[in-house]
Amino acid sequence: MAGDGTGYDAARIEVLDGREAIRKRPGMYVGSTGERGLHHMVFDAVGRAVDQFLVGRCGSVDVTLTADGGVRVADDGPQDPFETAEGAGGPGLEALLTGFLAEYWPSGRRSVTVSHFNVGLFVVNALSSRLTAEVRCEGAHRVREYARGAEVGPTVAAVEPTAGSGTTIAFWPDTEIFETTRCSFAVLAERFRQLAFLNRGLHISLTDERPAGRTRAVSFRYPEGVRDFVAALDAETGAAFGGDVIGFEREDPRMAGTMEVALLWSGSGKEHTLGFANSGATPEGGTHLDGFRDGVTAAVTACAREQGLTEATDADLRAHRIGTGLRAVVSVKLDRPEFLGSTRGLLGNADVRVCVGEAVREYLGAWFEEHPERATEIVDRIVRDDRPL
Repeated sequence: MAGDGTGYDAARIEVLDGREAIRKRPGMYVGSTGERGLHHMVFDAVGRAVDQFLVGRCGSVDVTLTADGGVRVADDGPQDPFETAEGAGGPGLEALLTGFLAEYWPSGRRSVTVSHFNVGLFVVNALSSRLTAEVRCEGAHRVREYARGAEVGPTVAAVEPTAGSGTTIAFWPDTEIFETTRCSFAVLAERFRQLAFLNRGLHISLTDERPAGRTRAVSFRYPEGVRDFVAALDAETGAAFGGDVIGFEREDPRMAGTMEVALLWSGSGKEHTLGFANSGATPEGGTHLDGFRDGVTAAVTACAREQGLTEATDADLRAHRIGTGLRAVVSVKLDRPEFLGSTRGLLGNADVRVCVGEAVREYLGAWFEEHPERATEIVDRIVRDDRPL
């Protein structure tokens, strides 16, 4: 075939590396060159700041859509070094901004997954016409600037005083890459609201300076975490069954992670259960949701038998009946999450199912014992719904 001019051999292979590869095939890294890709850029920049919060290094993350088309992500944590410092526990900003998939924290950290791709600051830098990184500490700050992933000039040590400490990443998506550089305020706000629910105590804000003369802003902070999430889900239906949200948090070394679970039975309606792994949605489900349903089914069945609502010889109540009117959020944070598929939509860690199932069965069973009247009300309704017509 090589003789007819249509062959394909080693001489025709184009080898791309680093930022050149990212700019050549941006869709491989952020999903698209449209609005969806822009949002992943923002989410990846926000992910670094939320990771700071998870290890107690900051309390707030502020995101601003600037009037000139840029995005600014600021946190109030301690100063991050630009260079990798010995014993610092992770690479400096320079490595994150110029190295592909450099990890911010050493292995074993339950890093947040804000976007489906989770490719980090290097991709954000490479796909931006301009990016600035600023660190503030003890009244001074340093600024480093990049253009399309390459550093522009030396680091500038600013002389004017600055208050507080923290890190700010500002970037301007490249118009040579993206079909649009205008992010959706509504899409970003909804994702940040979700992050605040899933990371109890995190304060995250979004400010839009683009509308002339009418800046808009929202901020989110939920002290009760996923309990607040479930309460919000139920409020949206307007069909509350009454009573408090049932919720707990537990760490289990067998799955190398933590779980946070909250649930509430409403009066009617379809089940609405949401699953998350490392703060990323798992719309296809996975072992954490399988374990949750195992645990709920076991606890409700045991309670029904203890109250004489079913015979000891009866089979377990059917899971789809138990889910009627159920509102729930199951969030796990793992050192080593294993996803089935490239979009991180289906969690596959086998140990998670066992751990979550046991924890839900034990906690919900104890709650039924402590609240016998509510337990009877909930379980009786489920048993009646489960009986043959």
